[in-house]
Amino acid sequence: MTFLVAAVIVHDRDAGRVVLLQRGENARFARGRWDLPVGKREPGEPITRTAVRELYEETGLTVKPEALEVVHLVHAAQGVGAPDGFLTVVFATREWTGELENREPHKHAQVRWTDTNSLPEDFVEGTAAALHGYLADGPGVSLYGWD
Repeated sequence: MTFLVAAVIVHDRDAGRVVLLQRGENARFARGRWDLPVGKREPGEPITRTAVRELYEETGLTVKPEALEVVHLVHAAQGVGAPDGFLTVVFATREWTGELENREPHKHAQVRWTDTNSLPEDFVEGTAAALHGYLADGPGVSLYGWD
């Protein structure tokens, strides 16, 4: 079974910044690496609800589903806990409410606004490709682990 995952690029275009999180030492994968707010879909949940839920659970920011725009797809042949792979739908939004906070300190070392001109290098590959592609109006699909 392929896991369905949602990631959200929260883009403050006026300030030239995006929300990133750094995975903590207890993370299931990519310990210490940077990532977008991201998480797996729950059974019976539409992917837009996954995006809204995960963003709030991880960052405290609230976004309306209609403010989400699909900007990238990441299809990996396999991943941690996903031997049959995963498909990540990457959304972007420029509209949100709430104050940024690390709501899952047991999973994330930090959550912060980051300048789009100085993104960290130690970034999870799939979401890094999605973020760079979005910021540069580049390709909308990334593939990992396929022959």
